[in-house]
Amino acid sequence: MGISERKIREKSEREGRIIATARRIAEEEGWEAVTIRRLAQDIEYSQPVVYSHFASRDAIVGAVALEGFGDMADALRAAAPESLSPREALEAVVTAFLDFAFGRPAIYEAMFVLPSGLRFARSDTPPQLRNTFGALMAAIAPFCRDAELATETFWAALHGLVELERHGRIRPAFRASRLSLVVEAICHTPDGGT
Repeated sequence: MGISERKIREKSEREGRIIATARRIAEEEGWEAVTIRRLAQDIEYSQPVVYSHFASRDAIVGAVALEGFGDMADALRAAAPESLSPREALEAVVTAFLDFAFGRPAIYEAMFVLPSGLRFARSDTPPQLRNTFGALMAAIAPFCRDAELATETFWAALHGLVELERHGRIRPAFRASRLSLVVEAICHTPDGGT
């Protein structure tokens, strides 16, 4: 291995440590505990080294969010194998989305709540974001002519339910009933549902 390859590998390993440490701190203590100073201290690098990899805390949040989107896309696709009926697949995707949100709250917050610099629906949207949206859209498409618009609406509904429940604004005991209503609304859309 040449010097340049070693430097690239070492840089990638440092970035991985920074991201993993940010995830760990966020999961254990919340995102308010994730600072450049704290990251530098925990990984035993100087703050300038952290800044040489990430221009800001938001950039670190963005890197954590990208990993999260990759994980969520995998979870959504795994939840809906081709052997399921369209309705069963939609129900499975809804469940997987909420399981992810409530099972990994710090990662979900990085993905959907905190400033990260990530943008959807643009030419430079990262593949992890496109893959997550695509996994949602695959579950919606059998029921709607405009699957993209329906997926945006579906996603907004799921996110709203997650955030309202996370912040104690709606009763957790009725989660399954609310999700059934969302699935029913999609399955009986006037533009092509059953």
